[in-house]
Amino acid sequence: MPLLGCIADDSTGATDLAAMLVANGMTTVQVIGVPQGPMPEADAIVVALKSRTAPVAEAVAESLAACEALLAAGAKQIFFKYCSTFDSTDEGNIGPVADALLKRLQSGFAIACPAFPANNRSIYMGHLFVGQTLLNESGMENHPLTPMKDANLVRVLSRQTEGGVGLVPFPIVEQGAAAIRREFTRLKEAGRRYAITDAVTDAHLRMLGEACAEHALITGGSGIAMGLPDNFRAKGLLPERGDAASLPPPRGAMAVVAGSCSRATLGQIGLARDHVPTLELDALAKPDAQALIDEALAWVEGKLSEERPVVIAASAPPEKVAALQQKLGREAAGTLVEHAIAGIAQALVERGVGRLVVAGGETSGAVVQKLGVTSLRIGPQIDPGVPWTYAEPGGLHLALKSGNFGARDFFLKAFAA
Repeated sequence: MPLLGCIADDSTGATDLAAMLVANGMTTVQVIGVPQGPMPEADAIVVALKSRTAPVAEAVAESLAACEALLAAGAKQIFFKYCSTFDSTDEGNIGPVADALLKRLQSGFAIACPAFPANNRSIYMGHLFVGQTLLNESGMENHPLTPMKDANLVRVLSRQTEGGVGLVPFPIVEQGAAAIRREFTRLKEAGRRYAITDAVTDAHLRMLGEACAEHALITGGSGIAMGLPDNFRAKGLLPERGDAASLPPPRGAMAVVAGSCSRATLGQIGLARDHVPTLELDALAKPDAQALIDEALAWVEGKLSEERPVVIAASAPPEKVAALQQKLGREAAGTLVEHAIAGIAQALVERGVGRLVVAGGETSGAVVQKLGVTSLRIGPQIDPGVPWTYAEPGGLHLALKSGNFGARDFFLKAFAA
């Protein structure tokens, strides 16, 4: 039975978390959507939902259903995973989902820590930084679905929840797990339901994880998960594992599909353009999913190879995204790109692609749904937070990349990993 049951609000966030658990010695399987029937065997199960931008009531209902399935499978602790840039709106969905999970687990307190220093996400005095830049100046303020205009996570979460939100500041985190636990107790006694926790190094995350060993619910990004496997080892529940990341050998042609409009993904497309065949679709000029699919399939004819990838992107800079949203509406614009990229991915797999990189959280969710993937066995990391996975059924190797993740050469080095 799983020791840790995880609920992620999108597909790339789920693989990000799963990669962290595998890297720290837990066999991990990612399940797509609310589990139906018996769970696969693994130390950790990560349920990948598509709830980040869903209506609040829908996100809460799906998250509770996933929680019930994980508890029924025997999970001893629940982890609610969201993006390391705290992607949400003032209405949610982070606060409402966390509130519902706390109530279900009959617990009155949880941490909220999206920090991930390896990917330049750190929290200092409650403020989230992307590198040296405050969140609201990092480009996330222009996100088409969840624009982040406030870097103070205490304020952001307070606007989403009925419970009080406190802070475990840097000087206390520096003192270690015992001091952190004492601060948790003080905040609970002061009526706080959540604690934003500062973290600027991996050592901080491991200390925070240790301090949460007895918490029924943990919320945050994947970084905080690095300290959780040791808690289970300390209780004698998890053996040392040296093969947690093993996958079957890769085969088939190589391709990248991208729907993310983040700065990181745009930079990755720009570098790939100079090295491998790259098609950049223009959804503003051709706002029809089937027309975009047809254009991509005509272009890719004769280009698929086991020697080098092709890149097909419907990504765009902020001004073009804004123009498309103005033309179609925000939801319709996002749906157009998701449907186009998902249709292209399905056609590529039918044409012999066996190794596929997908860029973008919402895009990845659409792709795995279109491909009929039900679970992913988690393998080795390409870059922090982005592992190769093995799709079941089908035998496809997939890398689902959050738009903001990965080095500039990610699309090139992924297939050498």
